[in-house]
Amino acid sequence: MGASRPESALRVLGVDPGLTRCGIGVVDVARDRRAALVAVGVVGTKSDEPLDARLLVIARAIDEWLDRHTPDVVAVERVFSQMNVSTVMGVAQASGIVIAAAARRGIPVALHTPSEVKAAVTGSGRADKAAVTRMVTKILQLETAPRPADAADALALALAHAWRGSAPGSPSAVGRTTAMTATALTPAQRLWQEAEARARRGR
Repeated sequence: MGASRPESALRVLGVDPGLTRCGIGVVDVARDRRAALVAVGVVGTKSDEPLDARLLVIARAIDEWLDRHTPDVVAVERVFSQMNVSTVMGVAQASGIVIAAAARRGIPVALHTPSEVKAAVTGSGRADKAAVTRMVTKILQLETAPRPADAADALALALAHAWRGSAPGSPSAVGRTTAMTATALTPAQRLWQEAEARARRGR
């Protein structure tokens, strides 16, 4: 059985993938788009361990989180092309583990770029990690900031996805919430929608 959740809340599990540190965060988002922390943590592996052993640690952890919290959707950071090759490989390998685990359970997966996530939670796609952590702490009304940054990033991913009205697994897509008017959005959410609209016009 998964952890209980408020009625009609959307549960999103966000993952900031990586081999050394893989951030995992779960949030519940209510009809009014208020978000509450369910769980957050980081799975770590040592760089001197064999690759297969490191991936197995991540796979087992993801399986446990998915089965314990039964999310409606999983949000994963999209591989960023400007990373160095070794970092890209590690992120891609960890991402594949997460995506496959969700697929086995029939849970939809969404990919979001770092700039998309930053824009969603801070209003700026160029925000640094400290700014993201501050906003995540404020949005979720936490007494202390989630540490390390990978944990905060995972929560930011979950929030960013939940606030996307047309995203797979978002409130409007799964029918969990009624339509939200622009006046119901926070400033950061309005900036997110405007950024999405500009991106679509530029295609």
